[in-house]
Amino acid sequence: MRLNKLSGAPGSKPVSKRLGRGIGSGVGKTCGRGHKGQKSRSGGYHKTGFEGGQMPLQRRIPKFGFTSKKSLYVCEVRLNELNDLGPDIINLDVLKRQGVITNNIRKVRIIASGKIKKAITVSASLHCTRGSRRIIESSGGKVVEL
Repeated sequence: MRLNKLSGAPGSKPVSKRLGRGIGSGVGKTCGRGHKGQKSRSGGYHKTGFEGGQMPLQRRIPKFGFTSKKSLYVCEVRLNELNDLGPDIINLDVLKRQGVITNNIRKVRIIASGKIKKAITVSASLHCTRGSRRIIESSGGKVVEL
């Protein structure tokens, strides 16, 4: 094998278009750039997204996503997360102390996800779904109403 015999695989280097080689070539005279204007000149360009002075799309659309303020104060807790808690009576303060929810949470909804292994009493300050209420009561616990 010699260095002057090496070549790329067929099709790996496409043949470049030869511009400005007469009328018959199809890309003579204006070389495929059309007539006049900024894009026909050498060095003539505009930045990506430029819309001729109109406010560009990336500046017209909103800059921020939407975060519901409600989601900052409302949280869901699964039934299997209540298994590891020490006390049998569970309310908002117990969940905060045990680190299940953060301190800024004001409303908690208990959802029926997982199994519960012990009888617990859920305070009225927590909202239980129908399924979670059924599972809590079937395990010997209860949901206290106001």
